[in-house]
Amino acid sequence: MKTVRLEDVIGTEHEIKGENWTSRRLLLKQDNMGFSMHDTIIKAGTETHIWYQNHLEAVYCIEGEGEVETVSDGKVHPIKAGTVYALDEHDEHLLRGTTDMRMVCVFNPPLTGKEIHDENGVYPIVDDE
Repeated sequence: MKTVRLEDVIGTEHEIKGENWTSRRLLLKQDNMGFSMHDTIIKAGTETHIWYQNHLEAVYCIEGEGEVETVSDGKVHPIKAGTVYALDEHDEHLLRGTTDMRMVCVFNPPLTGKEIHDENGVYPIVDDE
């Protein structure tokens, strides 16, 4: 069994900061769970373009409010604590924080922790070996 404490991740190489977000990577590919799990903060007043062409993602909002807009149809989905959204079709989307939002994000295939969004909001597949 493995246990991970958020307080032990903050301030390490597993806490990654972007302009609009901070991702604390709790479980990664190396943990051999078949998915990765992240505690992510989306900053208030931001809009982030994301398109996970290589990953499926499920997101559970545990704090804050915002919205996610699917680019293909312009549909806007309000997000608040207690909301789950699943990008089950590699959906290109815009994520907007009305307030700071704290999200639990799960990726399949799992992230290695070395990924960086490219200019299209895509995480590439990274070989961690």
